[in-house]
Amino acid sequence: MLITSALSTEKRSLLRHYFRLFSGGEDRFARFSTFQGCRYRVFTMVHHIGHAIEGRYVYVFLCLSAIVNAVFTVTHYSVPEEMEEGSVVANLASDLGLDVKTLNERKMRIDVVANKKYLDINKDTGELFILERMDREFLCPWKTTSSCFLKLDATIENPIRMFNIEVEITDINDNAPHFRRGTMHLDISESSPVGERFSLNNAADPDVGTNSVNNYHLSSSEHFSIEIQTGRDGSKFADLILKKALDREQQAVHNLILTAVDGGVPTRTGTASIIIRVLDVNDNAPSFDKDKYVVDVMENSPIGSLVIKLNATDLDEGSNSDIVYSYSLYTSERTQKMFNLNPENGEIRVKEMINYEEFKLYEMEVIASDKGPNSLSGQCKLRIQVTDMNDNHPEISIKSFQSPVKENIELDTVIAVVSVSDKDSGDNGVVDLHIPDNMPFRLRESSDNYYELVVSEPLDREKVPEYDITFTVTDRGSPPLSDNETMTLELLDVNDNVPQFPQSFYTIRVMENNAPGALLSSLTAFDPDLHENQYLVYFIIEKEIANTSMSMLFSINPENGNLYALKTFDYEIEKEFLFHIEARDSGSPPLSSNVTVHIIIVDQNDNAPVIVSPWRAHGSVVEDKIPRSTDKGSLVAKVIALDTDSVHNSRITYQFLQVSDATLFSLDQYNGEIRTMRMFSYRDQRHHRLVVVAKDNGEPALSATVTIKLSTVETAVKAYSDMTEVPLEYDIFSDLNLYLVIGLGSVSFLLLITILVTIVLKCQKPKPSKAAPPCRNSVISERNSTIADSTLVSNDAYWYSLFLAETRKGKLVVRQPVPKGSRYIVSSIPRGTGLTDTSDSAASTLQASTTSSSSST
Repeated sequence: MLITSALSTEKRSLLRHYFRLFSGGEDRFARFSTFQGCRYRVFTMVHHIGHAIEGRYVYVFLCLSAIVNAVFTVTHYSVPEEMEEGSVVANLASDLGLDVKTLNERKMRIDVVANKKYLDINKDTGELFILERMDREFLCPWKTTSSCFLKLDATIENPIRMFNIEVEITDINDNAPHFRRGTMHLDISESSPVGERFSLNNAADPDVGTNSVNNYHLSSSEHFSIEIQTGRDGSKFADLILKKALDREQQAVHNLILTAVDGGVPTRTGTASIIIRVLDVNDNAPSFDKDKYVVDVMENSPIGSLVIKLNATDLDEGSNSDIVYSYSLYTSERTQKMFNLNPENGEIRVKEMINYEEFKLYEMEVIASDKGPNSLSGQCKLRIQVTDMNDNHPEISIKSFQSPVKENIELDTVIAVVSVSDKDSGDNGVVDLHIPDNMPFRLRESSDNYYELVVSEPLDREKVPEYDITFTVTDRGSPPLSDNETMTLELLDVNDNVPQFPQSFYTIRVMENNAPGALLSSLTAFDPDLHENQYLVYFIIEKEIANTSMSMLFSINPENGNLYALKTFDYEIEKEFLFHIEARDSGSPPLSSNVTVHIIIVDQNDNAPVIVSPWRAHGSVVEDKIPRSTDKGSLVAKVIALDTDSVHNSRITYQFLQVSDATLFSLDQYNGEIRTMRMFSYRDQRHHRLVVVAKDNGEPALSATVTIKLSTVETAVKAYSDMTEVPLEYDIFSDLNLYLVIGLGSVSFLLLITILVTIVLKCQKPKPSKAAPPCRNSVISERNSTIADSTLVSNDAYWYSLFLAETRKGKLVVRQPVPKGSRYIVSSIPRGTGLTDTSDSAASTLQASTTSSSSST
């Protein structure tokens, strides 16, 4: 009341509003502080009120100010930098006295002031946690000594309240010290006094406090050390101190390592290289390699020839090491007249012609001076001795030389005798004799200045037919003089090499039906020997094949090795030959070698196919009958042809050459089967003529043809019922053939009787019964109307196939007639024996067959 009485109506109303806000407790003040900058406005309000209130009420507003400060108390936390995401800082709800269960309802949130949001609150637990990893050096890059704070505002609603939070980010030692320059260069004069200081760049460490740079270390050095200094801001830096005098000539460059160490745990370090270049002063005089030199020079040496090159060295550098050469006052004018001294490089050359007879010795003194500010110098003495010139060449004389010699000459045999001499004296008169190193000879000294040339290694004329031997004699003068003489040694051949064929095995392919005398190949051997040792004669090593000698089949030219065929070869009879050919030289004793020859006969297509089925009794026309009720796809006939050529040439394909009705019959080109493509109709002809050609795979192709005449019958009578086995004399055999068969059968029968008697005598077994009907190994075959068995193409084809098979077993096949309408029977009889006994099973089979025929009749 005291306050409001002194104010205007408007100000009294505002003040009453503020007092109601404060008197409403903590919640009403928190609602007021939700506006941005609420604390500033409150203090601004107090300031305005202070101007309006008289002095006696100032203490009231001081009390109000204290209340405001109490309300705006800041919550402070401290966390180290680089904490893991999700780490809990504190339980904010507990610290602020808030109920955790109401945080979600009151929409509690964290607002960051002027920074990225690094922290957040867990509304379920009220914990303040790390949302993103914090780097103190990034958040507070300029605060190297003071604290780094992260300011947050925590706000809740219902009622609205705001809390100020300060999170101090404390430093950890996560940064190592580093130098702004990794390499520091210093130039220090070698005359610098001991104790002189040189400034070095200090290291920087973004960490603060004890984690920043704490100390420096210098690598081991006998010339330098460091001293640690502390700046006003507490930073540490080091000074380089010279503790021992430098000498550029001993060490021109010093390489040091400066290490900065921080005070963190664990400690971190950073290094920088210090390269110190020592600057030169002229403190070294030039010096020669020797104090005294002795040189020999040959008389009559050419003018300008080099006698010696003096070399003085100065350990200094730059102009302090540049040297000038000169004669001293102690050098005579005659010596300076005979020799020239180059002041730049110290070369001494001949200036005038030197004569040994006039002057044999020259002495001089040479001075070397540098070009430094205070020039320093050194000197040496030189003695030049004139040497007599070697002006006489050595001489060589061949006393004896033996050539030619045989290549099998024994080792250590003397080939030549050589003498050497030299008119000079001393070393100029001492001579050495030698021959090239790569020769199978050596020199052997026999007496004073006499040498023998002897064989040191085996000789081989085939490798080296002759040698040019150069004898070189050299004296030991300076420079040495020499002379040489060359002799040629020829080698005589001996028969020490066997003939050699280019190949150890020859394969020769010969086409059959070759002309007799045809050249097959040329088998030439080589002999590296000479003359008669080289002349070769060729032979065929005899070998019999089927009582036939190889020399009757092949011939070889003894002079050149040409191989010829003496006969015409037939692939179907002879397919290959294997024999050996020998090559022999004419040496004494002769040497020889042989080679294997494999002759392969290559097949030609010289045999045409032979049609073996269907069997053609007369001419090339085969007649056959087929029921008109034959189904589609039924087998009508099968053509079989054989070719005796090789596999490639004997591949046979079949095709129609002529067909009466192309829509009725089909022919398989690979197996020769003729089948019906459809059933017969009443419009089809009763007689059909089929011409089949069998063609082989040769080049050119050969072929054979067969004509098949087919007649269709209306009844279902079997097509071959009227074609059964008939006696040979009634069908295909003439009277002459019959007599031959009877004669052959008689002889075979007698042979069989003899064998049976022998077996009976040895085995004591009873004689087999002869009561069976005269048919042995009977084979009963039946062909139905559909001809289901594709191998039985007709009675003629089957009979001929059986004929071929049984005759290979030594049996003779006959055809016997049976009553019309019965099955036909094919009997196989041992060749030449006629009708013989049959087994009971054969008899029963025959009886069953005849019985079946009777019943069907």
